[in-house]
Amino acid sequence: MNLWLGAVALGLAFAASAIGVFVTFRVLAFPDLTVDGSFPLGAAVSAVLLTRGWDPWLTLAVATLAGAVAGAATAVLNSHFKINGLLAGILVSLGLWSVNLRVMQDKANLPLLSVETVMSPVRPYLADANLRAILVFGVVALLAGLLLYWLLNTDLGLALRATGQNEKMVRAQGIDADLMRLVGLALANGLVAFSGGLLAQFQGYADVGMGLGMIVSGLAAVIIGETLLRPRGIGMAILSAVVGSVIFRVVVAAAMFIPFLSTTDLRLVTSLIVVVALAVPRLRVLVLPRGLPASVAGPARI
Repeated sequence: MNLWLGAVALGLAFAASAIGVFVTFRVLAFPDLTVDGSFPLGAAVSAVLLTRGWDPWLTLAVATLAGAVAGAATAVLNSHFKINGLLAGILVSLGLWSVNLRVMQDKANLPLLSVETVMSPVRPYLADANLRAILVFGVVALLAGLLLYWLLNTDLGLALRATGQNEKMVRAQGIDADLMRLVGLALANGLVAFSGGLLAQFQGYADVGMGLGMIVSGLAAVIIGETLLRPRGIGMAILSAVVGSVIFRVVVAAAMFIPFLSTTDLRLVTSLIVVVALAVPRLRVLVLPRGLPASVAGPARI
């Protein structure tokens, strides 16, 4: 039972990261690999500040700001220096590896021993650490989803969504598409860094390698959620990212019960889960009778 509760807690800790990937992948249609570096950046910033006695929520705010700066750097490389978006994200992520080591004072792993975290105030009411995490992270995921829903329905949010759909049309309307991309990438990587800070506080350490494969996990959460819920609006799309994050972690935990698999096969399992999630909409098209509308066979565009 504790394993499943831990998987749900992990899924909720990664929910903000999945929402961030949703912003770049579905809203902006931008191939952003910065998240592999901004996730451990958020964990490193939060962990270092916690060891210096900062308030846990304040450390997450600073971590979010640091992630936003990383996302903005990728946007500037792409917009102002005309570097391919994929390459810009890789370059920033590569540079963040050294930055993260610097932040953690040249240590690859920074343990968080006897420090207060965002879950500490709930400790007197819930003895189980996983239940405390589920409660706190669930509320955080709900608030993050509601804030993003509100933002994406403002004029700024509509401009962000339009930039991802048709950049030429956006420029023709006098909207600065480069600025919209910068705002979107800063927002997405801020969410990812926030998620990294949450995970560091939950696991009790920050590690410089904890962002490896983060983009794959985020994409898996988004695709699994869309495959299961098939959202038709922005609100359901955000919810599907959160649900997909939880289901992904539960499926990974379940896969570890397969006799011939070990913990070293985790990345292979992750890859196979993403492949299956990507293949399901196509398989549905092949299996369903001809003549059914395309919306029945797969998730709609946001």
